[in-house]
Amino acid sequence: MLIHYYRLSNWLYRHHFRLIPKFLYYIQYLLFNSSVPASCEIGKRTKFGYGGIAVIIHKRAKIGKECIIGSCVTIGGKSGWYEVPVIGNNVEISTGAKVLGPVIVGNNVIIGANAVVVKDVPDNCIVAGCPAKIIRKLDNDDPLKSRDVRYRGDKEFPVTEFQKEQ
Repeated sequence: MLIHYYRLSNWLYRHHFRLIPKFLYYIQYLLFNSSVPASCEIGKRTKFGYGGIAVIIHKRAKIGKECIIGSCVTIGGKSGWYEVPVIGNNVEISTGAKVLGPVIVGNNVIIGANAVVVKDVPDNCIVAGCPAKIIRKLDNDDPLKSRDVRYRGDKEFPVTEFQKEQ
């Protein structure tokens, strides 16, 4: 639901309507306890877990396509730095993770729950911890790299290894 508020306010912001996006920002703050300004850039098919509860995104942050952002995630700057995080495509940011400062997160990355990312993350890896460290590199045939998606009615849902065997 939060992503729909963002998409509408971002479209209005890009077409130089300034008052309505500000109003929508306050509505999403009241409903979801989230701060997702209209000026940030979020790619297509990016989703917020649990409706985007308590998500905070910096107004200049850039997030790629097909990302999944969990609840209580912070994507923001650092004191003394102008640069803000740039998140690649197909990135999964788990619940409670923080991506702070002038950080570039590569494509096909999984950021673990409650991880604090303060350094650049290369493509195709899993990071976790505080501060976040690479705990695994993903190969081309790794099942974690490709999100196998099946459909139940008109809704997408991820498929686990157990479900694939059946």
